[in-house]
Amino acid sequence: MLPALKENISIMEQLNTQLFLWLNATPDSPHWLINFATILAKDVIGIVPLLVVGLWLWSPKQCLDSRRELVLKTATALLYATLFSFVIGVVFPHPRPFAIGLGYHWLNHSADTSFPSDHGTFIFTFSLAFLFWHRAWSGIALLTIGVLIAWSRIYLGVHWPLDMVGGLLVGMIGCLTAELGWTFYGKALLTFAHKVYRQLFALPIRWGWTQH
Repeated sequence: MLPALKENISIMEQLNTQLFLWLNATPDSPHWLINFATILAKDVIGIVPLLVVGLWLWSPKQCLDSRRELVLKTATALLYATLFSFVIGVVFPHPRPFAIGLGYHWLNHSADTSFPSDHGTFIFTFSLAFLFWHRAWSGIALLTIGVLIAWSRIYLGVHWPLDMVGGLLVGMIGCLTAELGWTFYGKALLTFAHKVYRQLFALPIRWGWTQH
C-alpha cells in the first residue's frame, strides 16, 4: 500500500512540475502580460473585503437580513478554511518553486510553505460561499476572478498549480463546515454581530450613512 502511495505522489509531483513549467512566465514572455499578472496577483484580492463591507452596510432593506447572514456565513467559512490551510501547511510543508530553483520568479515573496495557497484559499472560499448562498451568477463571476488570480500566481512563479487546487478544496471544506455549524450558532452570531455593529456605527446609522 505504501509503495503505491509513494508512486502516486511521485506522479502528482511530476504533473505539478510539468504544469508549472508550462504556465510559468519566462524572460521571453510579454512585459504587459507580466504586469497584468502582477496586478491580479497583488491587488484584485482587495475586492473581497470591499464587497463584504458593502453588503453589510448598504444592502437594500428588503434583503438586508439575508445579505448580512451571507456576510457572516462567508466570514466563518473563511475562518475555517484559513485554519485548515494553516494546519495542512504545518503538517505537510511544501517548498515554493523558486525555493528549489525551478522556473522564473517575478514576484517578491517569502520562501514559506506553498500548499495550499493562501490567496487561493481566500478567493475560492469567498467565491464558493457566494455560489452556494447568494446567486449562481455572482459565484461564477467570483470563481472566474479566482481562476485568474490562481493563474497569475503560478505565472509569476510563486505557486504550483496544485497549490491552487488545494486552495479550492480547502475552500469547499470551509464552506461545508460553516454550513453545518450555522445550524448551531448562526442565529446567536447574527444577533451578536448586529449588536456590536449598532454600537460601533451608531452615528453613521443615525445620520443615514449606513443601514440600521
